[in-house]
Amino acid sequence: MAYTNKDCLFCKFVKKELPCKIVFENKKVMAFLDINPAGKLQGHTLIIPKKHFEQLEEIEEEYLVEIIKTAKKLAKAIKKASGAEGINLVQNNGKAAGQAIMHAHFHIVPRKHADGIRFNTNRRNIKPLELTQTAKAIKKHL
Repeated sequence: MAYTNKDCLFCKFVKKELPCKIVFENKKVMAFLDINPAGKLQGHTLIIPKKHFEQLEEIEEEYLVEIIKTAKKLAKAIKKASGAEGINLVQNNGKAAGQAIMHAHFHIVPRKHADGIRFNTNRRNIKPLELTQTAKAIKKHL
């Protein structure tokens, strides 16, 4: 078994110490239904690495690959099962971004047009010079 954190809720799901509604599982990842789903459609699912990582940037590449492959597979199944017209794949990274459980996880949220779910309503226009400066700052840290 990969490294787990004894105090982590999601690690307890991985170790089968607590129940959850698993929809997919393999050696690297587990996907289960969210008990507090966004929106009215059924199927809001969380995908987690079975190894404990708190943040996106900590996740080892082999787990990330498996997460994205699983997200693709589940997105198709969730759309068909729920009648969704689309999905959001969301990853809240850190408390400031809304991460409530400190085990990296990805949400697949089934969506319908005009369903009222809002992820970001505070968008702004930005000048090309600011975009250039921001891109340069990010590239410097790669």
